[in-house]
Amino acid sequence: MTRRIEDYALIGDLRTAALVSIDGEIDWLCLPRFDSPAVCSALLGDARHGRWSLAPTGQANSVRRRYRPGTLVLETRWTSAGGTVRVTDLMVPESPGSMVVRIVEGLAGTVRMHTQLAPRMGYGRHTPSMYATDRHLVATAGPDELWLETDVDLTTAEASWSGDFTVAAGERMTFVLSYSAAGVAHEPNPPADAALAATVAFWTEWVGRSTYTGPWEAEVTQSLIVLKALTYAPTGSILAAATTSLPEQLGGSRNWDYRFSWLRDATFTLQAFLATGYREEAAAWRDWLIRTAGDNPCGLQIMYAVDGATELPEQTLDWLPGHGDSTPVRVGNAAANQKQNDVWGEVCDTLFAARAAGLPDAAGQEKLERVLLDNIEAHWDDPDHGLWEVRGPRRHFVHSKLLAWVGLDRAIRSHQHDKDPPQLDRLRVLRRTIAGEIAERGFHAGRKAFTQSYGSDRLDASVLLIPRYGFLPWDDERMITTVDAIQRDLTDHGLVLRYAVTEGRANVDGVPGSEGSFLATSFWLADALHGIGRTDEAIDLFERLLSLRNDVGLLSEEYDPATGQHLGNTPQAFSHASLITTALTLGAANASADVWAGSRQLRPEQLADGEPSRWAVAGANGSRAC
Repeated sequence: MTRRIEDYALIGDLRTAALVSIDGEIDWLCLPRFDSPAVCSALLGDARHGRWSLAPTGQANSVRRRYRPGTLVLETRWTSAGGTVRVTDLMVPESPGSMVVRIVEGLAGTVRMHTQLAPRMGYGRHTPSMYATDRHLVATAGPDELWLETDVDLTTAEASWSGDFTVAAGERMTFVLSYSAAGVAHEPNPPADAALAATVAFWTEWVGRSTYTGPWEAEVTQSLIVLKALTYAPTGSILAAATTSLPEQLGGSRNWDYRFSWLRDATFTLQAFLATGYREEAAAWRDWLIRTAGDNPCGLQIMYAVDGATELPEQTLDWLPGHGDSTPVRVGNAAANQKQNDVWGEVCDTLFAARAAGLPDAAGQEKLERVLLDNIEAHWDDPDHGLWEVRGPRRHFVHSKLLAWVGLDRAIRSHQHDKDPPQLDRLRVLRRTIAGEIAERGFHAGRKAFTQSYGSDRLDASVLLIPRYGFLPWDDERMITTVDAIQRDLTDHGLVLRYAVTEGRANVDGVPGSEGSFLATSFWLADALHGIGRTDEAIDLFERLLSLRNDVGLLSEEYDPATGQHLGNTPQAFSHASLITTALTLGAANASADVWAGSRQLRPEQLADGEPSRWAVAGANGSRAC
């Protein structure tokens, strides 16, 4: 039986991650990196494609699980007729190499246990050969080796290790699985108990650095841990999610690989980090981006591999049947080659926010910001694929124009005391030009709302961010009617869609099929309701969204109100970052200014009629970084 997406919990070590089901099965494990080919891929197929099971034999009377408070250490407790047992699952940040540790403890009575580890390298395609050393069981296929150390007697059959054992109260059995590249000497691992202690210490220290002490502190802390788990420690890059191809529609084709670092998605994570005191993560990501762009700053991409690699070719894995028979299963992502003009403004906004939070500029940052600004000046009035990466025709998306304005605004404010008035004057003229165009072409009088793109009457949840970035105040009548229109016409059971898609017809994004409600945009609606003065309604929506988290506090990308199931890749940074910023916004009357440090309201005169058009500044861009 295919487990639901919400049945999985995450463990990770800031280099890679695994998903553990409520049945005690590791159905997703990529080694040695987040984007490496999985050695357990049952998440996208079944046991034939790689799984590690560890659970009581027979039927348990109850199963409860949790993260040990303030950590990413997963504890699953089974109670059966014979007794109670706890399995602790973890991966160890800062260990020499990635390792999965599983500890079985008898709590009461005696419990009969069964385990089977059947790795299948290459996303379930390659069956390993297996052999034993004095202390380890080893599985090898192509360039990959897995080393298992345990005090449980296991047998080898059909390219798997399995065994039955009994654990009594007070007894402990341990399993440590580690990775080595074939031909490379295997490094010894710390004992399981030492690994557990190191992992608890790491997360306890990290969580202790948070500056947030307001309402929903436990929920904010849990989401911060998830965001930290989606960072790639060797470089400082930030992932969108830990998985690939979990469907946005069960049985559908909206299945994408999110194990990469989108600049846009990372900025939302970084805003959450900065708002809660985590400046080191912002500095690490900024430095990674400067290094990544260093060799070719004029070729800056919208996304990269976690190590900064630029080539992310998209391909399908036809031997995998997909989660819930949702095909194709994709690895790589063709969106890397798209034109998404909003990204440059989002990065400018985050660098501005980091500076406002007290983070000193880094070597190479000025050049990076000049490249971002050049991209905005050169391409702000081009159509693009937009925030949602549509695979249909390019359009003049309102959100992309908004972020062009944001990038210019942050540049002006960062350099308003510089001794280059002609450049600043030019940028101010262009900022006003874009503001006037958005006001004129981005607002649909018939719908009384800002819409998805110029000339369209389609609604798009991204326009809920307009006041957050400081373009208009919340009490502007156009924003109030926009919020009303989205709540009325772009929701499903009260949860917000990104934009309208319909089964059986051509969709604006160029992809067939439908999708669930988008969780990040639903948090944005809560922010918007608070912004226009409907705070009680905003809190009700926020509390409802919190209730959609699974039993260990995780959110995927989307949610199906009809079935109550999570949809899309999990856990999703976009969803958890939005949870944090909404909690902080609702937690204090002035929190929104603190959360979005770049946000300032646009003065009415900046939208006044009669400002120079964009043609007035054509060809007046001065010197460029590219």
